[in-house]
Amino acid sequence: MESQTGRTVTVPSEREFRDWITRRLAEFLQRPAHTIEADVPFAEYGMDSVAALSLFGDIEEEYELFLEPTVAWDHPTVRALAHYLAQEAARELGTGEGAGA
Repeated sequence: MESQTGRTVTVPSEREFRDWITRRLAEFLQRPAHTIEADVPFAEYGMDSVAALSLFGDIEEEYELFLEPTVAWDHPTVRALAHYLAQEAARELGTGEGAGA
């Protein structure tokens, strides 16, 4: 499927989003990715609004998904955000897929 920029994109699975978010959060926290738990709230890792905006900028750049600033608070864990992103990616690309992991 082609994105708005003409780039061919595949809708990532929930697991792919979860792995990607985990890696980004680990980079931000300067700790190994295996220490990031999918069900621990971002706030418990010290993620603030500035960090959330940075993460969302990375998501927009990587996946061409626009996210409202409140999404991290509406979906406050790696698992919840990955689930949301998989659904949004499928919806925006019109595939009807994406919630599975």
